[in-house]
Amino acid sequence: AVLGPPEVNITSCPNCINVTIKLPTSHFRDKGKLQSLTDIYGELDYDITLKSLDGEHKRPRQKTTEEVFSTVIEELYPSRNYCVSVVVTASLNRHFTPSPWKCVTADSEARQGYHEVAVAGAVCVALIIAAVLKCVHAAGFILQKISFPQTLV
Repeated sequence: AVLGPPEVNITSCPNCINVTIKLPTSHFRDKGKLQSLTDIYGELDYDITLKSLDGEHKRPRQKTTEEVFSTVIEELYPSRNYCVSVVVTASLNRHFTPSPWKCVTADSEARQGYHEVAVAGAVCVALIIAAVLKCVHAAGFILQKISFPQTLV
């Protein structure tokens, strides 16, 4: 029997993507009840292939005993598009169908927050400088009216 494809959903997070995987359904029945792959094999392996501008990178193989599970791929570049394909295999069954590619853009939430703080800071500094200049000018330190001696007038 061929395993797969698993059902894959991906969502973005700051500098990462969250991959939710649902194991493929099996067609095996035991006493009329449809068996899950974990019922049959116990533990399954899954491989995630990550595709981006840099090419395809196969992530280290991991194991699962759950029907639906999530994993987070971290340390990604923000605002870059990433695609994911997942393969599920069992120790006794290496015949598989990979999931179709699913794509998402990694969030840059952390950077956006930093950018907003930097802009707000710059606006505050500019306002403070303007206020100081206004006070100094009002106090007469800048552009003093030059009073000429009466003889030169």
